[in-house]
Amino acid sequence: MLERLQKIISRAGIASRRHAEQLIESGQVRVNGHVVKELGTKADIERDRIEAAGRIVELPQGKQYFILHKPPRVVSTMSDPEGRHSLQQLLRGIPTRVYPVGRLDYALSGLLLLTSDGDLANRILKLAPRLPQTYWVKVKGRLAAADLAKLGERLHARVEPIRAPQAARQAPNPWYTVTFAGASRDQLRRELFGMEHPVEKLRRVAIAGLELEDLPEGEYRELTPGELTRLKQALKRLESTRIVKPTSVSRPTH
Repeated sequence: MLERLQKIISRAGIASRRHAEQLIESGQVRVNGHVVKELGTKADIERDRIEAAGRIVELPQGKQYFILHKPPRVVSTMSDPEGRHSLQQLLRGIPTRVYPVGRLDYALSGLLLLTSDGDLANRILKLAPRLPQTYWVKVKGRLAAADLAKLGERLHARVEPIRAPQAARQAPNPWYTVTFAGASRDQLRRELFGMEHPVEKLRRVAIAGLELEDLPEGEYRELTPGELTRLKQALKRLESTRIVKPTSVSRPTH
């Protein structure tokens, strides 16, 4: 079956669809020995020999899905030109080449999804601004009830202190849990900075129904069939939900 090259390369787990387009345009893709630079070019993975960035494009026999607890001070890529620690050092033992879906900042820790399923990865990235996410955040000082209410209102988020033993609740810089969709980590940081409670630590513990739970930092595990089903159902619901943009109302002129 004929498919666009960028889709085939993405399905093979070699690169995201956008990166695959860049590979094509830069002359790093060959079909049956011929360089292809046209984005509309199609090929048949069953009949054609396709190479991308020097690698033979082959569809994996089975798609794989993993949750990784990314530690801080690790880049969310498979390699880093600056020599910093990357995901490659954490993923030894995975037989299939997988890629991270989205990124967590270098200093952040928490849940990162990795997969060899390029189609699912593209669906998640497209819906990323609308996916519900939960973070644990440690700020300087303690947030008053009014601060919690203001933060929740501005981010359309649920903000609560993390339940902890009495001694931990009385700590000068306690942790809070923040759940939102349609906002961003940068907005969260800006709002807290404006309240004079700058973020000290930030950890993503859930996204689109997937939860980090007690997975140790630096470790990974495979998604269960139930988790994968819930993730796909969440994506399908968002894809079927129509986004209604507010219409501007013209003011009468005098």
